[in-house]
Amino acid sequence: MLILSRKLGESIVIDGHIRVQVVRVEGDVVKLGIEAPMTVPVHRQEVYEEIQRSNQQALTKQSSPLPRLARAAKSPAMPAKKMNLSKP
Repeated sequence: MLILSRKLGESIVIDGHIRVQVVRVEGDVVKLGIEAPMTVPVHRQEVYEEIQRSNQQALTKQSSPLPRLARAAKSPAMPAKKMNLSKP
């Protein structure tokens, strides 16, 4: 793990296209701004872990097969009603 010190307003650049900047420091909380291409997903660690858990469950969970639909009894088509469009 690379450990860096940054002051308020300073940044680091990752792979030439991701920028992480220290935006604010409030007590023991550091607020970071992250600029990354839309194709690069950026998540908090706990959100990322939940996404991974959900994806794993979706892969391992066996779903029950869909119920079969009963076939409709074949019946002759009903004749269409004639509409009288002439004025009375």
